[in-house]
Amino acid sequence: MTRTSLITVLMIAAFPIRSLPADILRVVTATPDLADMVRAVGGDKVTVTSLSMGTQDLHLVEPRPSMVMQVKRADMLVRVGMDLDLWMQGIIDAARNSKVVYSGEGYIDASARIEKLQVPTGRVDMRLGDIHIYGNPHYWLDPANAPLILDDIADRLSRLLPSQATYFEQNLLRYTAEIDSAINEWQRIMDMYANVKIVTYHNSWIYFAERFNLQIVEYVEPKPGIPPTPSHIASLIEKMKEEQVKVIVIEPYFNLRIAEKVADRTGARILILPSSVGAEGVSSYLELFDYIIDQLAEAFSDQGG
Repeated sequence: MTRTSLITVLMIAAFPIRSLPADILRVVTATPDLADMVRAVGGDKVTVTSLSMGTQDLHLVEPRPSMVMQVKRADMLVRVGMDLDLWMQGIIDAARNSKVVYSGEGYIDASARIEKLQVPTGRVDMRLGDIHIYGNPHYWLDPANAPLILDDIADRLSRLLPSQATYFEQNLLRYTAEIDSAINEWQRIMDMYANVKIVTYHNSWIYFAERFNLQIVEYVEPKPGIPPTPSHIASLIEKMKEEQVKVIVIEPYFNLRIAEKVADRTGARILILPSSVGAEGVSSYLELFDYIIDQLAEAFSDQGG
């Protein structure tokens, strides 16, 4: 055993293990969005921990020994997949919990049934920026994808705790109906702004834009994960003026200063929008879309969209 491995094991051993009743499942998720979905289906039969916060860039989450302990004790693990949460793999490997490894009885890749957008063709290398080989991984920002994820969660919870299968199914049906109803209302609002053009900082909003018929005409980043150059900013400003783009969408953890520079030159409004539960005071998956759509509708209305 290497010195690093020994230190990790000793740090893990320092965490006390608190027992739970036999009919309560421990679940670990990559994100607070997935955690909220698990709670909606699992109810009082689950205890859920998200390894990331909604204020974090999911590409840059730093693994910690406490995360290894959470996964080691977990009955079920739900990850985003599509290489967005690659940092989780080292945690899973270190935890050595056979239940939550790939193909384990408690392992869920939430992207498994999603219709994936922007799957690259041809050669993928660093020149293309932070391109994900399986497609754009921000699929939870289309709320119509949630029922597929929820169905997988309910199925796996029922396998792990068969005595509560009816309870999980009832929660699934109730929450799916809530989402369907909410989507109808969100769609009604966004239909008033169909084909409005926006710029986003990062290529995170394609699923949302596809669902609600917005046009993303350009990105502040020239390529995903690549900082903008002066020439790209100049080109972006000209394009926004030509196409009369008046809204720039940016997540809380990106560089606001650059977006402000573009906004000053174009007269556009900056919208700092959360892409996950836990940012900007959003406490649930449904609230996430309530907040995003309220902010967009206000901005589009103010700009005459």
